[in-house]
Amino acid sequence: MGNPIADIPKNALSPGDLAIDCGANIGWVTGRMLARGARVIAFEPNPHAFEVLKGAHAENPAADCRNAGVHDHDGHADLYLHHRAFEDEVHWSAGSSMLEFKGNIDPARSVRVEVVDLARLILELDEEVALLKIDVEGLEVPILNRLLDSGAIDRVRLTLVEAHDQRIPELKPETDALRDRLRREGRETSIRLDWI
Repeated sequence: MGNPIADIPKNALSPGDLAIDCGANIGWVTGRMLARGARVIAFEPNPHAFEVLKGAHAENPAADCRNAGVHDHDGHADLYLHHRAFEDEVHWSAGSSMLEFKGNIDPARSVRVEVVDLARLILELDEEVALLKIDVEGLEVPILNRLLDSGAIDRVRLTLVEAHDQRIPELKPETDALRDRLRREGRETSIRLDWI
């Protein structure tokens, strides 16, 4: 259920900064961002995890929790639930994915969720994003390519990403291509793949 150990760099956030947590789940990283004094937009499409996330930060005006996923376009998508979600919907919520071929999901159990074009959202903001965290169970590459292609990434100081190509082999070619692109463009320090 997520990774409660992964942390954000000490100097990545200052009080008042804006952070975006994509794939917030129940809010471990969101909570750490808020503890640093940041204002946080937290996206979580899984309805069971979202209820915990929203409840944990309902009284904090610095937390903007949104029951939606991020993508490279606006619209809706099927979110496939973990194959063990029937045992405990919150505990297994971190394994949800919009990828029907992800190994640990149940292709027969899904919920329809809203997805937000992350690049559009960032371009429409009136300020820089100090920290962007992306852990969206396999959709990281198309989202990052859209951020790069649109120029939205230039409005983000630091991006921390959990790439999933080690656990989802089908993603390896596109993830390798993204790593090559980041090297060519000199973005390896500002966009950190394999954060976790």
